[in-house]
Amino acid sequence: MPTPSLLDLRLVFVTGKGGVGKTTTAAALAQLAARRGKRVLACEVDAKGDLASLFESEPTDFAGREVVPGVHVMSMDTEASLREYLKLNLRVPVAGRIGPLAKAFDFVATAAPGVREILTVGKLCYEVRERNYDLVVVDAAASGHIVSQLAAPQAINDLVKVGLIRSQTGWMLDILSDPLRTGLVVVTTPEEMPVNETLELAGRVSSETTVRLSAVVVNRVLPELFGRHEEAVFDQLFARVDELSKLVGGDAEPVMEGARLAVTMRRTRAGHLQRLREGIGTAAPILYLPYLFTRAYGLRTTRQVATSLAEELGL
Repeated sequence: MPTPSLLDLRLVFVTGKGGVGKTTTAAALAQLAARRGKRVLACEVDAKGDLASLFESEPTDFAGREVVPGVHVMSMDTEASLREYLKLNLRVPVAGRIGPLAKAFDFVATAAPGVREILTVGKLCYEVRERNYDLVVVDAAASGHIVSQLAAPQAINDLVKVGLIRSQTGWMLDILSDPLRTGLVVVTTPEEMPVNETLELAGRVSSETTVRLSAVVVNRVLPELFGRHEEAVFDQLFARVDELSKLVGGDAEPVMEGARLAVTMRRTRAGHLQRLREGIGTAAPILYLPYLFTRAYGLRTTRQVATSLAEELGL
């Protein structure tokens, strides 16, 4: 079955090793979808406030709010999710903090892995099922934890054969297992450790979950300054850097050293990219985002990355 475009999905989980640009990519995908006229919910699972900051907004809560036209951002809260679940599914009126029930839930969640993850995934799947948004983009757990999160409904479904919990995980699995509705995006950088982790994760997602890998996003790709056939010219210029400095009226050596370093870094990273392409194969498309030479991250950065993502998707 061909992989649908990311913007044709209804639920997209974005994960990756810490520091590779996972949250930025999630924000850019949400921004791009909104540009295309979609009503988007962007959910921050770790609730650190980083996702909202990429839209230059104050940190959000479980209720969420619209941060830019078409994009609503919320922060996951498992206690609030439990409260909502009890109200919607068991018709239990719950006001304020759930007190003893929350303590009981913490005990059960500790004793039975997957319960807490179910509340997170269940909330997201609920928004998809109710069609409250055209697209739900999840700034999900880092790559070391995403598998347990995605596999939680199946794990509980295997343990519980009948009853309310079984029926609840059943419809979640229907959504998660549908490659036309749900997909996973793994963000990486062209470096050894992130690429290794991405390849390992791709294998685990395929064997341990029912969610399809929809794309691999390679962030911080350096531009090619010149091709190999131009190296001879560059080497000649570098050999005569003193003359070049006199010609331009300044010290040209730092510029030439910088160019050489950039070329060396890009070609070193090219080897990691090749290994990534070979490892992923035809399992999912690989999208490339340029290195943004900026220290500040906000709405401008989100829009830049969204534009680059659109180009990679052919939009």
